[in-house]
Amino acid sequence: MYHRFNESKYPSTNIQMDVFKEHIQIIKSSGYNFHNPNRFKEQFSNIKLKKEILITIDDAFESFYFEAWPYLKKNKIPFILFVSTEPVGKNGYMTWDQIREIDKETFALIGHHSHSHDYLIDENSDEFILDTQKANKIFFNELGYVPNLFSYPFGEYSEFMRDYISKNFEFAFGQHSGVIDVNKNRFELPRFPINEKYGELKRFSSIINYFPLEYKKLLPVEKQLIKSTNPPEFIVEFFKDQKNLKNINCYSNEDDKWEKSKTNITGTTLSIEFRAPFKPRRGRVNCSLNDGGKWRWFGVQFPIKTN
Repeated sequence: MYHRFNESKYPSTNIQMDVFKEHIQIIKSSGYNFHNPNRFKEQFSNIKLKKEILITIDDAFESFYFEAWPYLKKNKIPFILFVSTEPVGKNGYMTWDQIREIDKETFALIGHHSHSHDYLIDENSDEFILDTQKANKIFFNELGYVPNLFSYPFGEYSEFMRDYISKNFEFAFGQHSGVIDVNKNRFELPRFPINEKYGELKRFSSIINYFPLEYKKLLPVEKQLIKSTNPPEFIVEFFKDQKNLKNINCYSNEDDKWEKSKTNITGTTLSIEFRAPFKPRRGRVNCSLNDGGKWRWFGVQFPIKTN
């Protein structure tokens, strides 16, 4: 997941184009194909599909159009561009003409990223629905259709938001790190966020070679935490054929300190005893497993309700 390109004053959401081009070359030299998102739905449940890399860009910043788009177009590299409708045409953002230009290409796909891109998880249910419906109308007026892939602003969602999106879209993406597999919830799909700090070439070479750490069930279902549920009761039930669970390592940032989590494994069930509550704005848990030399990974993000 990318945002800005060659905008150095925003390091938390920016990537330099020379580094981005290196990322593309690393993917190619690793022997992976780029996934065309226009085939995402038909291929999602194909367990025989060879691993592919899906590029996504959030927010439709102007720098994407002028910096990354010419390179992606020239090389016909597939991607999803997730658009929030409210800022389109404003300073620093793409215009609808530019978005329509991308929408015409068979290797590109426009995704839904809300209307306002506000902290919608802090709004009440009606406001979230109205925001989504407002974007739907604008998309239909400007593109002639409503995109069926959704990206949660800031990767944050409550159980209500996820359930609403599941009734109105085909798939939805967060910002918790991980690898998509057929057992992932279609409306809680992970992505590895990439920026100047987390786009370093050695790290990038590692993450594109990760495999999914598949699980049957993950609790809590409600990812948004309130005072009474923070820290949460965290339980993951893996499939019986998953080997090497003793090798799993989890790290979490409760109390704003990234440390190794205190884990317990009973059979195929993992639980974490958190040291303290997570602090706003987000709590995170990342787990990795050396599965006979194959590295597996999943991550979870917990938005913290502050009022």
